[in-house]
Amino acid sequence: MQISLTFKKIDPSDPLKSYVQEKFDRLDKMLDKPAKAHVVLSVEKIRHIVEINLSCDGFRIHGKEASENMYASIDTLADKLKLQVKKNKEKLRRHLAGDKQSIKSTGTEFGTSNGLDVPSYG
Repeated sequence: MQISLTFKKIDPSDPLKSYVQEKFDRLDKMLDKPAKAHVVLSVEKIRHIVEINLSCDGFRIHGKEASENMYASIDTLADKLKLQVKKNKEKLRRHLAGDKQSIKSTGTEFGTSNGLDVPSYG
């Protein structure tokens, strides 16, 4: 995964860079194609904010997390992104497999409760 880091109102440090690289490289294993990520680390008063824009093979994920600890923010955001990637992969798998549900097969028939062919509204 190609990660670009931006630091706002915080001094860039090698431990933070390596921690971000380590956390988001785990996401790269879940993705089928190479991904690009732009990570912004910023501090506003006591809030440590992490934002990411991840793009991979036609889909984009944006995530943002804030807490009082930068490492906790990175961990929480990585977990959120992991769930979003899983959700997107499942959605894509269902779409390609053709497991779509039809309205006809899951819809209710009108007129069965009152014997008429028109819906009853109360």
